[in-house]
Amino acid sequence: MTQLMGRPILGLPSDLDSRSTLSDLLTGVRTALLTLSVIAVPVFGLWVLAPYGDDTAQDAARAVFALWLLGHGAPLARGPGAAPVTVAPLLLTAVTAVLLSRAGRRQARRARGRGWVRWRSPLTVYAGYLLVAAVAVAQCADPQALLRSRAVPDLTAVALLAAAALGHGLWTGLGRPVALPRPPLPPALWPDGAPAVLGRALAGWLLALTAGGGAVFAAAVLLGSAGREAQQLGGGAADWLGMLLACLTLVPNALAWSASYALGAGFDVGAGSHAGPLGTRLGPAPDFPLLALLPADRGPDWHLLACAAAAAAALTAALLIGRAATRWTPAQTAATAVATALAAVPPALLTAHLAGGALGPGRMSRLGPVPWQFALAQAAWLLALALPGALLWRWWLGRHGDGAGPVVRARVGAYRLVCRLAA
Repeated sequence: MTQLMGRPILGLPSDLDSRSTLSDLLTGVRTALLTLSVIAVPVFGLWVLAPYGDDTAQDAARAVFALWLLGHGAPLARGPGAAPVTVAPLLLTAVTAVLLSRAGRRQARRARGRGWVRWRSPLTVYAGYLLVAAVAVAQCADPQALLRSRAVPDLTAVALLAAAALGHGLWTGLGRPVALPRPPLPPALWPDGAPAVLGRALAGWLLALTAGGGAVFAAAVLLGSAGREAQQLGGGAADWLGMLLACLTLVPNALAWSASYALGAGFDVGAGSHAGPLGTRLGPAPDFPLLALLPADRGPDWHLLACAAAAAAALTAALLIGRAATRWTPAQTAATAVATALAAVPPALLTAHLAGGALGPGRMSRLGPVPWQFALAQAAWLLALALPGALLWRWWLGRHGDGAGPVVRARVGAYRLVCRLAA
């Protein structure tokens, strides 16, 4: 007994920080259930308020699973003709990605071992999340379900999003920043601080473009007829709340569509129909409040003012690059601006792919921005405005010669000193 009491507790073979495989598996299941609860609470609330007696609790649960799968970008089928439904509500996608990233950061605190011991916990959490996804796919595979799932593409979509979000949280939780790959350029074209400047310029471009899309969307709401459309479609309290929740989940999609409109690329509203600032041609569209915001069939007029949002976003990137390029050569500044334009292509392709999709066969099989047009328009705006703008802003800041850099730093230092004295 004396020998047992004299042994240090922390020297036991099983570390107190270790977790069993079952605990990690339940952590993944709990994360999936948390994302499901974000959808289940309003859906079951609407099911309780709905006056229809032919919908059962199982039907409401299948609707929850279907929306959860759609939030992961999984393609579903609707009706007896298996009409494709591939438009992902990006608000649910964003909430899911944030919760998964937080779970990945929590797992990073426990990843202290090496080899398999280090990665066992995150992989087990990932397996637990996919276990819930398999249950969701099985529930929606019933022929009686309103939205039916397909096992292979749906599980693949869930696995890709979960791996990306968990991996991001795990990587950042381990203290490793997410950096863009270095282009194969010599130091004469790619200085040491270029990756950080490129990241700031790309973030500024995306944030400014999103804000510009929000301004275009807000103008469409103020000038459109979404309210009248909702009054015509709405019935009881459950109908109004359901329509409101559906519109809210699709607001990020509408921002992406508005940003594509501001870029000049526009977006499709069905096969043969297109909306853009240079002209709009529309055909029959489903009765939905957000689709009532579409511009009327007319030629280019004041709608071209929407392109000011894209110009402002490109100038934001130009200012961020030019401000940091006071010590660079014009070739290095131009190379950074071109690299920013190229770096904007992958997120544009992904965003356009997720924001659009299909709501049915035939004409409704094409909705949203065309990915390659959306990406090409972003690169074109950055090359047309950010490239000369960065060179011009660099020249303006460095017009005093070699002492411009110290002058700028002296002004920043004086500003910080005044702020400290005022505090």
